[in-house]
Amino acid sequence: MKEEKYKGFIRVKPRERISLKDCPTGWAQTEALKTLGKEALKDRAKILLEQDLAELAQVQQLLYVDGRYSVLIIFQAMDAAGKDGTIKHVMSGINPQGCQVFSFKQPSHEELNHNFLWRYMKNVPERGRIGIFNRSYYEDVLIVKVHPELLKFVPEEKKDSVFWTARYEDINAFEQHLARNGTVILKFFLHVSKKVQKERFIKRIDRPEKNWKFSATDLSERERWDDYMKVYEEAINITSTEWAPWHIIPADDKWAMRAAVADIIATRLHNLDLSLPKLTDAQMMLLEKARKQLENE
Repeated sequence: MKEEKYKGFIRVKPRERISLKDCPTGWAQTEALKTLGKEALKDRAKILLEQDLAELAQVQQLLYVDGRYSVLIIFQAMDAAGKDGTIKHVMSGINPQGCQVFSFKQPSHEELNHNFLWRYMKNVPERGRIGIFNRSYYEDVLIVKVHPELLKFVPEEKKDSVFWTARYEDINAFEQHLARNGTVILKFFLHVSKKVQKERFIKRIDRPEKNWKFSATDLSERERWDDYMKVYEEAINITSTEWAPWHIIPADDKWAMRAAVADIIATRLHNLDLSLPKLTDAQMMLLEKARKQLENE
C-alpha cells in the first residue's frame, strides 16, 4: 500500500464532526510543516507534484486497460478558491481521451423537470475513465440551501422538516451505488479564507485578462459567507462516508493545494489492484503467429 507523501490536508472520517473554522486554510498545517519552513516545503511540494503527475499518467493507462474501475473526482469550493487552476495543473499529464471535465452551471428547464441528481447521473464516468465534476450535485444542498427560493420546482408539500435530510440520504445512497459498481469517488473541498478570496477578487478586477472571471453576484454571495460555511460544514459532516470521504484542502496557497490534491489522487489510484489483462494460451499463440508472419514479410 502506498501512503500519501503530502500531509497538508484533512480527510474527514465517517461520522466525524468537523468545524471549518478550526480547519486551516494555509500551508502550515502541522508542527512538522512549520519546522520545515515555507520555502523548503514549497520546493518539496513542487518535486512531489511532478512525481505524482508522472505516476498519474502511468496509472491512467492501467485504469483504462484494466477496465474494471472508473474514477469520479468532485471539486467544491467558494468562488476564487482555485478549482479551475487545480484541475488544469493536476490533470496536465492525463491523456484527454480518458478524462472528461464537467462544469455544472445553472440548471436548464429540462434538468429542473427531473430529480436533482438526474443531470449528474448522465455524466458519471464509464469504466476505465476519469470524470471530474467542477461543482456537482452538492450545489443542491449548498447554494440551494442558502437560496431556498431556487426550489420553486419542488412541490410545497415536499418542503418539510425532513427535506434536506432526505437530500443528504439520496446523495449518500447515490455515491454508495456508484462505489458498489466500481466507481472510485474522491471529493475535495478547497478551503480558502475570506481574506484570500478578497485578494483574488481584487486581482480579477485589476487585471484585464481576468475581468471576465468576476461577476457582480460574487460580492452578493460573499456577503453570505457565514451561511455558506454553515451549509458546507453540514454537508461535509453528513456525506463523508467510507466509500466517498471528503478531503478538506487548504486553498490559500495554490502550490500546496495542488500538491495535496495530486498526491491523494495518485495514491488512491496506485492502491487499486490494477493490472494488464492476462492473455490465454490461445491468445499467446496468435501473437506468436502474428510475429512470425510479420518477420517473414
